[in-house]
Amino acid sequence: MSPLDWIVLVCTLTIIILYGVWKSSGKQNMESYFLGNQSMPWYIVLLSIIGTQASAITFISAPGQAYTDGMRFVQYYFGLPLAMVVLCITFVPIFHKLKVYTAYEFLEKRFDLKTRTLASSLFLLQRGLSTGISICAPSIILSSLLGWNLYWTNMIMGGLLIIYTVAGGTRAVAYTQTFQLAIIFGGMFLAGWMVVHLLPPDIGFKQALQVSGKMDKLNVIVTKFDWKDKYNIWSGIIGGFFLALSYFGTDQSQVGRYLTAKSVKESRMGLLMNGLVKIPMQFLILLIGALVFVFYLYFRAPIFFNEAQLARTHKTAQGPALLKLEHKYNELGQLKQQQVKSLAAALETENSAQVAIAKKALQQTDDVSQQVRSQALTLIKKSDPTADANDTNYIFLHFVVNSLPKGLVGLLIAIIFLAAWGSIAAALNSLASTTVIDVYKRLYNEHATEEHYLRISRLWTLIWGVFCIVVAQFAGSLGSLIEVVNVLGSWFYGVTLGIFMVAFYLKQVGGTATFWAAIIGEVVVLTVYWMGTVSFLWLNAIGCLLVVILALLFHYIFPQKQIKYSSSKISGS
Repeated sequence: MSPLDWIVLVCTLTIIILYGVWKSSGKQNMESYFLGNQSMPWYIVLLSIIGTQASAITFISAPGQAYTDGMRFVQYYFGLPLAMVVLCITFVPIFHKLKVYTAYEFLEKRFDLKTRTLASSLFLLQRGLSTGISICAPSIILSSLLGWNLYWTNMIMGGLLIIYTVAGGTRAVAYTQTFQLAIIFGGMFLAGWMVVHLLPPDIGFKQALQVSGKMDKLNVIVTKFDWKDKYNIWSGIIGGFFLALSYFGTDQSQVGRYLTAKSVKESRMGLLMNGLVKIPMQFLILLIGALVFVFYLYFRAPIFFNEAQLARTHKTAQGPALLKLEHKYNELGQLKQQQVKSLAAALETENSAQVAIAKKALQQTDDVSQQVRSQALTLIKKSDPTADANDTNYIFLHFVVNSLPKGLVGLLIAIIFLAAWGSIAAALNSLASTTVIDVYKRLYNEHATEEHYLRISRLWTLIWGVFCIVVAQFAGSLGSLIEVVNVLGSWFYGVTLGIFMVAFYLKQVGGTATFWAAIIGEVVVLTVYWMGTVSFLWLNAIGCLLVVILALLFHYIFPQKQIKYSSSKISGS
C-alpha cells in the first residue's frame, strides 16, 4: 500500500478505537455493561443488529461469491422478513417482560437448569468458533495480499477492538457499530462506483448489467427445487426462515442487541427494519461482485486470485507447467475481451440474433478458461496438498488492491477491519454475558456483589477475546468463508431453536423430554450433514422439527410431573 493508504487506514482505526473508549466512559454496572441500561432507540438497535450480522466475511466473500456463482446467494435471506415478524410477536415481549440478560435465562424459568445449560453451551461452542473464523478470515486474506505476517494480523484484528469492548460493554459496541457502518457503506458505495467507472468509456452501468445478466451472474431467483442445491428460493424461504429465527431469537450475540432497546416497541422496530433492509443490502453487495466479473472480462484476470499462493507454486516443480497454463489462460482472456465487446455492441443494437451468437461465443471461451483454471488448481494442490484451492475470498480484495486509486485502497482495507470488529465485538460481549450469567453466576457464585460481577464480566470478555484469537491462529483452509460460518451455525441453530419452540408453544412438555430431544436432534443433524444428504440450510429446519417432535414423543412415552407454564409465574420467579 502507498503512504496515503497507510495514513487513511491508521487514522480510521484510531478514530474508531477512541470513539469506542469515549462511549464507554462513565460509571457502570451489570445492566449497563450487558444491556446498556435498556436505553437504545430503534435505529441504534437496527444498526447494531446489522453490524453484528454483517461481518468482514460479508464484505470480503459475498462479492467473490457472486463472481463465481452469481447472485443466487441472496435467496439465503428470503426467510428473514417472516422470521422478524415471528420474533416481534413471540420472543421480544417475553424477553423484555422477564428482564433477562440472556435468552437462556428464560429456559431455566420455563424448563430446568440442565436445559438452560445445554442451550447456553451450544451457543458458547458455536459462537466461540465462529468468532475465531471471523478473525481468521480477513486476516488470512489481508496477510496474503499485502504480505503481512498472519500471526500479527490476527493479533491486530482481534486485539485492538478488545480495548473498547472490555472497557465499555454493549453500549460501546452499539455506538461504534453505528459509526463503523457509516464508513463501511460509504466505502462500499465508492467501490461499486469505481468498478463501473474503470470500465471502458463506452460501457456504462446499464451495459455492465446486461453483460453480467447474459453471463448468468444476475441469477437472483432459482425456482428449481433440489434438496442438495444450497441456494434456491425454497431453501432460502424455508431453511432461511428457521436459520434467521434461531439466529435472531436464540443467539445471544443478536438477542443482546435488541434487549438494549428502551421498550418492546423500539426492539420490534429495529428487528422489522432489519427484515426490510437486509435483503436490499445483501443484493447490492453481491451486485458489486457481478460487476467485478464484468470488469475482469474487459481486463486481464489472474488464473488464481490468491497470487501469493500462485507465486509459491511457481517456485516448485509444478512451476513450468503452471506457467504454460497461465499463458493459455491469458490468451483466452484476450479473446474474451474481444468477444465481450461484440456482446456489448449487439446488446446496444438490440439485435437478438447477434446477441445470442455473441453470448454463445463468450460462454464457450469462458468455459474453456474454466477448464484451464481447473488444471491450474490441480497443479497448485499437487505442489502443496495443504493449499486452499478456493480463491473466492480473494477476488474482491484483488480488485481493490490492484485497481483502485491510492487512498481508497486504505479505506477499503479499513472497512475490512471495521466490519470484522463490529461482529467480533458483539460476539465477545455476548460470550461474556452468557458465561457470567448462565454459567459463573448460576453455577459457581450466585451471591456476589455487582462490582464483582462487573469485574468478572470484563475478565471473561478478555478471556474470550484471547480464545478467539487462538482459534484464528489454528484455522486452516476454509473455502468460501461466508458459507463456512453459516454452515457452522446450521449445525446448532436448528436444535437451539427447537428448544425455544417447545418452550413457547408446547407448554405441557417438560425439561427432561426437551433436553434429550435436543441431544438426539443434535446427533442426527451432524450425521445428516456429514452424509451430505441435504444442503446446509435445510439442517436448520430439520434440527428444529426433530426437537419439537421428539420432545412431544418423549413427553407422552415417559410422562413426568410438570408444573404448568404460565407467563405470570415466570415473571414473578
